[in-house]
Amino acid sequence: MEPQLLHRVEDGVATAVIHHPQKRNAMTAAMWEALPPLLGRLATDPAVRVLVLRGEGRTFCAGADISSLVEAPEKAQHLAVLAEEALAAFPKPTLAAVQGHCVGGGVQLAAACDLRFAEEGALFGVTPAKLGIVYPASSTRRLASLVGPGAAKYLLFSAELVDANRALRTGLLEEVLPEGGLDQRVAEFTHVLASRSRLTQAAAKDFANGRVDRDAYWTAHARGSGDVAEGVSAFLERRKPQFTWPES
Repeated sequence: MEPQLLHRVEDGVATAVIHHPQKRNAMTAAMWEALPPLLGRLATDPAVRVLVLRGEGRTFCAGADISSLVEAPEKAQHLAVLAEEALAAFPKPTLAAVQGHCVGGGVQLAAACDLRFAEEGALFGVTPAKLGIVYPASSTRRLASLVGPGAAKYLLFSAELVDANRALRTGLLEEVLPEGGLDQRVAEFTHVLASRSRLTQAAAKDFANGRVDRDAYWTAHARGSGDVAEGVSAFLERRKPQFTWPES
């Protein structure tokens, strides 16, 4: 099978799979280019409540396919940044499920997700210093906002790989699962996310990403949504809420 992005939608959860197992799921230029339109389709699909990004098999993503860097390095980096920004702008909760290596462009993708869960044994590295590449400004800022300036500089200056537990301590990960436990935890947690108010999640994502200017916008949506009334009623009646925002 050619290197490509696969996807499926089940029970409100879209799973996008980086499929290039011959090269540990390295991203080709064509794969970078294909990600934004795929995300656009999933963003407008009313059946999608949550997005999970993972790699085929037991590797998340070993970075950019080196052949694309040799052929057209500036184009490859530009496409990677566009894909990263499209993932960061995805309007619904996103979660990177990491096994094995998450290196270079793999960290770009994982960092652009809202949340990152990894299995013990996962390794993380930001490796442009091994190739003499200037890491994009937007990617550097995003990494620093997750792990802090010191840890970001450690990763970028050294290009050293760090294990999942160190990634957890620095803030690059939210959870580390024992070997064999990642799939079940991701399934359970995305089920929880899919059951919650999309209005709350969308507003929280905007605010957390610095869009505090959108307070009036989200207040107006909350006022007309009916989600608050439904949430309170469900709580008092001890039942599962049926949130309806946005109306489909």
